Amino acid sequence: MTDVVTPEEEPTQPPVEPPRKHPIRLLDGDDLKRSRIKVLARWLLVWPHLIWLALYSVVAVAMAIANWVVTLIKGRPSERIHRWLVRFLRYSTYVYSYLYVFANPYPPFHGEPGRYPIDLEIEPPEPQRRLVTAFRIVLAIPALILNWVFSQVLQIVGILAWLIALVLGRTPRGMENLGLYCLRYQAQTWGYLLILTDRYPSLAAET
Repeated sequence: MTDVVTPEEEPTQPPVEPPRKHPIRLLDGDDLKRSRIKVLARWLLVWPHLIWLALYSVVAVAMAIANWVVTLIKGRPSERIHRWLVRFLRYSTYVYSYLYVFANPYPPFHGEPGRYPIDLEIEPPEPQRRLVTAFRIVLAIPALILNWVFSQVLQIVGILAWLIALVLGRTPRGMENLGLYCLRYQAQTWGYLLILTDRYPSLAAET
């Protein structure tokens, strides 16, 4: 004789938790509209930012090394260094968004949040695995190779977006989505190298 299981007695499956979002996320608040005059002069206007970003990067390397040492010793990044590197990474995103015509306004010379249509949302510092931290550069090699490929795609998309924006006064949504996908992966790769997170860069469209 077999037991009959009533609906009330049927075993219930535990709820499936949604996948955790990546700690570094790109926010798109751009309306796709472009000023043709600003687009025409973009390659000239962006140079002050590129120079400032290069100087900024020199300090960022030293800060990243310090963050690596602190994380190895304490098992979590320094909050102060984390905040500084977050501003650096956000500022670089502002600059490249402007350079590749993914946003219209001239970017600010700092990385404060909420100051540009294309922005980064980065979670506060959390404990990180020391072993992963110790071999971070080696582990990042596959991501860096893919990051280089995406940088080539970004340059092509940026040139096409510049030409189309000159003619139409706007950037096509599909073209911008492709560019921002590459830009997001780059931000996650550099965030991984800067010890902002030990979460590996994600290829998922939305994470």
